[in-house]
Amino acid sequence: MNLNAIQMILVVLVAFLAGMEGILDEFHFHQPVVACALIGLVTGQLVPCIILGGSLQMIALGWSNVGAAVAPDAALAAIASAIILVLGGQGRAGVASAIAIAVPLAVAGLLLTILARTLATLIVHIMDRAAEEGSFAKIDMWQMIAIAMQGLRIAIPAALILAVGAGPVKAMLNAMPTWLTDGLSIGGGMVVAVGYAMVINMMATREVWPFFILGFVLAAISELTLIALGGIGVAMALIYLNLSKMGGSGNGGGSGTGDPVGDIIDKY
Repeated sequence: MNLNAIQMILVVLVAFLAGMEGILDEFHFHQPVVACALIGLVTGQLVPCIILGGSLQMIALGWSNVGAAVAPDAALAAIASAIILVLGGQGRAGVASAIAIAVPLAVAGLLLTILARTLATLIVHIMDRAAEEGSFAKIDMWQMIAIAMQGLRIAIPAALILAVGAGPVKAMLNAMPTWLTDGLSIGGGMVVAVGYAMVINMMATREVWPFFILGFVLAAISELTLIALGGIGVAMALIYLNLSKMGGSGNGGGSGTGDPVGDIIDKY
């Protein structure tokens, strides 16, 4: 699929905003489900990009910065893979390949992240000198430069992919043999499962497991829409909060922990 000049400008703008949001974390443009949806919106490929963003979001849920360890770059993975998906022109059929491409792109994005953070360290020292001078204008200027640098960290790779054009990208995807595309599809599904498993591993407690099992079973019912599942989730959360307030109120009916579900599980 070929993009016109306006679409290319909007794609680079979305990439720039996603890069900045990786630091600001205010409007969540860097989250794959948002970034891919915006790319799909400006390119007219909304549905495939939302499917891609949802799958990448499940992977990125397990990515987090721990101490000095920096997580893979979800913003670059989302933007670059969404652009490749759009330029490839395969629609939903190209989502699996885009997911598999996104993972190495996220790891490669670590190099750009480290470079940007190294330069940001130098900017901090410049801002310190500006603070000693009492120049608030310089502090604001260098702060905006540092944030813009984070935006360029994603916008420049996006512009380079657009510069390559739809022809080479489509030719590359079409040249991939069936065994490779099938392998990428299987690998992409496994990566999504691993990302979700990492989230469960961090969140799993005795109180959460019953709700996870109920949600897993309800999700298998095809007649239930996402709105219905969301309504059930809200109702279960309200029921749990009300039970938590009543639990351990001194009636002698439990261990008094304030968590009736946990008290029931403890008995087993």
